[in-house]
Amino acid sequence: MKIVSWNVNGIRACVKKGFLDYFNEVDADIFCIQETKCQEDQIELDLPGYHQYWNSAIKKGYSGTAIFTKNKPLTVSYGVGDNESEDEGRIITLEYEQFYLINVYTPNSQRDLARLSYRLTWEDEMLTYITKLNTMKPVILCGDLNVAFSEIDLRNPKSNLGNSGFTIEERVKFGRLLDYGFIDSFRYFYPDKEGAYTWWSYMNKVRERNIGWRIDYFFVSESLTNKLIDSQIHYNIMGSDHCPIMLEMHR
Repeated sequence: MKIVSWNVNGIRACVKKGFLDYFNEVDADIFCIQETKCQEDQIELDLPGYHQYWNSAIKKGYSGTAIFTKNKPLTVSYGVGDNESEDEGRIITLEYEQFYLINVYTPNSQRDLARLSYRLTWEDEMLTYITKLNTMKPVILCGDLNVAFSEIDLRNPKSNLGNSGFTIEERVKFGRLLDYGFIDSFRYFYPDKEGAYTWWSYMNKVRERNIGWRIDYFFVSESLTNKLIDSQIHYNIMGSDHCPIMLEMHR
């Protein structure tokens, strides 16, 4: 089973930059996207064989998530009961017989940290939600989680300490997933790999020089460890300021 996650930074723009070529080539069982930046009726994606589930922000051109899946889920839910996160279309959960899949676009705390307090509250609500689901069946959590957890996860940790996405507060909250036994799948396979990033600024030649951050993840419940095959970062795929990531698992 292959699951892909990609912050497309606007699905309409990404489609013009080769999204469908990659989508068809990778042939994922489940394909999650974040930052769709459009309502479902603003784009017509012809994806034969896939069920489509969209959670668009009320504000047009902002945020949003979607999942395209070959296998119809048992249930589909949106958000975690928080009105603001619902308004921003940041969470979709699919329930399957063997696991829950949660697609998430975590709020950015913003350059001046104006949204840090909201972000920290979000982390608390998400942890409660994820751990509750985990008591019922295993969880696969994926998406743009907007934090580099360790110094190895970004090119310039010293100069970015305290900046949005690398504050102590964000990292501590985020780290509780590991404390609760969830597995960062990429680090499970590649614990010491440096230069493994999923997002790069649009500033001149930053991506060419691989000055990036790893802020997109697949976390899985510990009970799924024996099903893991590989966790990949598809660095060479363009079309967004993020690149896709893929989790391979035994069914």
